[in-house]
Amino acid sequence: MSRYPLSSAAARGWWHCGACGLLCRGVSEKRGAAAVCPRCGAEVRARKKRSVEYAWAFLLAAIICYLPANLLPIMETAMLSGTQNDTIMSGVVFLWQSGSWPLALVVFIASVLVPLLKILAMLLLLITVQCRSRWAPRQRTRLYRLLETIGPWSMLDIYVVALLVSLVQLQSLASIKAGPGAMAFGAVVVLTMLSAMCFDPRLIWDPIEENDDRQA
Repeated sequence: MSRYPLSSAAARGWWHCGACGLLCRGVSEKRGAAAVCPRCGAEVRARKKRSVEYAWAFLLAAIICYLPANLLPIMETAMLSGTQNDTIMSGVVFLWQSGSWPLALVVFIASVLVPLLKILAMLLLLITVQCRSRWAPRQRTRLYRLLETIGPWSMLDIYVVALLVSLVQLQSLASIKAGPGAMAFGAVVVLTMLSAMCFDPRLIWDPIEENDDRQA
């Protein structure tokens, strides 16, 4: 008996190329077997190899980095009046108190809320896939596509720090450098992106199709 649902393309030996999108004829249904895409030459598999394990590994690393990313200084400023260390939240508070509340909201959403929601969303996807849940597959697939789309846009603080460092160093007004929080924050963004890349959304639909085959 095939390990893939009879109603799926994988059960019939047709696999999707992740590189160019071509629907290819697989060599077999054996676990771990791979084919080569006739159009682009990329390796094609019925499901990503060990996608859940890799996605979990990157996500757990992102969770570990999330706390220091928000607690450690993201920017260190040295001026004649002294040295100032700013975290993400201290920057949000400063913008809010100075009257720039729209910018404060943008920084808070992009730098605190979005990475947290990405982590929670990946947790939801991985737990439901491992439990072979049939709950809301269409919505979970849309959630995964959203994660892929917003991934690079979580780097707002890193872009701002890089811009400030360049401008200040050029004008010799002060000395600004990225703090350890910036490295941790960048790690969170990259690790969550890698977790989403490793995750195979086709696993969401396998329990639904298997249930349909049993009922048929």
